[in-house]
Amino acid sequence: MAMPNHPASINLAVNKKIPFIDRFINWALNIGRLIVILTEVVAVFAFLYRFSLDQQLVDLHDSIEQKQTIISNLKNDEAKYRNLQERIELASTFSKESSRRSKIIDDIVSIIPPDGRVNELALNKDKISIILGLTSPSSLNGFVTSLKNYPEIKTVSIDTIENKPLIGLLISITSSLK
Repeated sequence: MAMPNHPASINLAVNKKIPFIDRFINWALNIGRLIVILTEVVAVFAFLYRFSLDQQLVDLHDSIEQKQTIISNLKNDEAKYRNLQERIELASTFSKESSRRSKIIDDIVSIIPPDGRVNELALNKDKISIILGLTSPSSLNGFVTSLKNYPEIKTVSIDTIENKPLIGLLISITSSLK
């Protein structure tokens, strides 16, 4: 007798089918395990990421505290610098105003006639008072005209005119500035 080439096998469950409910339960358990594993992986990553966020938060708080300390230390210096800046600005304003007033005085003195003599010249905030000695009325007319034409003068008022024997005419003039 000849022997078959295939070894003999015995299969006792040849036509036995696995019921649908068992396959479904097996599939659901495998998927459930996969979901649980993925959820745990996400939870671990979130947990580790939280450590990173906590460290960043601590670093930010430290940085804020350092900057607050620096700012509080520089607060007095800032007050000094602001005060100095205000004083410099005030000095600059006074310097400009002083230059303007000096120019006005120089210009008014330059238009005084050669025969005139200034007894008093006062420059206030918005007016000029001049007491002037002149020898002739024509000099007075020329001076008042020049004063009216000066761009910084708004109005000219002759307050008094006195005739003095040795001086000539003693005139008091008040002018308002623009």
